[in-house]
Amino acid sequence: MTIPTSMRAVLLTGHGGLDRLEYREDVPTPTPGHDEVLIEVAACGMNNTDVNTRTGWYSKTVTTGTAEESTEGGVDGSWDGGLTFPRIQGADPAGRIVAVGDRIDPHRVGERVIVDAWVRDDAGDIESAAYLGSEVDGGFAEYVSVPAVNAHRIDIDLTDVELASFACSYATAEHMLHRPGVSAGQWVLVTGASGGVGSGLVQLAKRRGASVIALTSAAKLDAVSAMGADVVLDRAAGDVAEAIRDATGGVDVFADVVGGEGFAALFETIRRGGHYTTAGAIAGPIVPLDLRTLYLHDITMHGCTVVPAEVFANLVGYIERGEIAPVVAATYPLERLRDAQAAFIKKQHVGAFVVEVAR
Repeated sequence: MTIPTSMRAVLLTGHGGLDRLEYREDVPTPTPGHDEVLIEVAACGMNNTDVNTRTGWYSKTVTTGTAEESTEGGVDGSWDGGLTFPRIQGADPAGRIVAVGDRIDPHRVGERVIVDAWVRDDAGDIESAAYLGSEVDGGFAEYVSVPAVNAHRIDIDLTDVELASFACSYATAEHMLHRPGVSAGQWVLVTGASGGVGSGLVQLAKRRGASVIALTSAAKLDAVSAMGADVVLDRAAGDVAEAIRDATGGVDVFADVVGGEGFAALFETIRRGGHYTTAGAIAGPIVPLDLRTLYLHDITMHGCTVVPAEVFANLVGYIERGEIAPVVAATYPLERLRDAQAAFIKKQHVGAFVVEVAR
């Protein structure tokens, strides 16, 4: 095929409001490096990371939740500090390989792929890892170039939109369960259960044979229950921590993407020898922690960001075997990415938002 020299893309031009997202039709098409492949993007999932990076929420100067339209954090507004502008965001491209670097098997052209967003060095050093859409350009564009090892061939009868809903959210969720070694017979508490990561946590914990108690808003109880959660509680109804203890006797793993004011009471529901695992703080990053609970109850805490390569590879297998299912809340065309983020921030949805790139 003939690859055009320019492409449609959305550029993030700086930290700030939605006006920092600029739709363009004259962005140079990337050329794959020696060990890279060029993917024609059909669809790309959207995540909290996209919004948080735009607003600069990762800055230590920001102490509020992620629902603000624009926090405009300082120079440390990206999680790694290596973000430069303009940047093409989008960690979840799904599409087909259309060109390869000179060190890559040309037979890979034509493969349908999803992408592991973590670009690692040969040693897998997490200190040097870069993220698609943050430190390197991502999938909110017609084409994206990624290391060949990051482009995973996938063979399954799902739409491009459905495939694009998995990568970031479900890889994050699987990492959160992998670190504490969630296994059959355990109780897992999931906060933010209606979102992309939350949906993944519910399904992936059930896949491991664990029981799930999930927190969400009253309007989303049935939808979260339909994902497979064993117990679903209205996060705003009465003494939620007491309800968790009544239902479970205490949880083995608290899988949290919310943080905020409710953290302390929920942390107290973890059984002795249990685990706290987190990859987000939607309601706020600054939380009270009684260190006596941590050490007297022998609790282990896990921060989960850089997903190991094998965890993503396992996820591809789960998808192909139909062990987990996509949950798509809404789709938007690339040129309406601002509208997609505006709707996403309201948190009225269940599942993932996906940007359709192909026309």
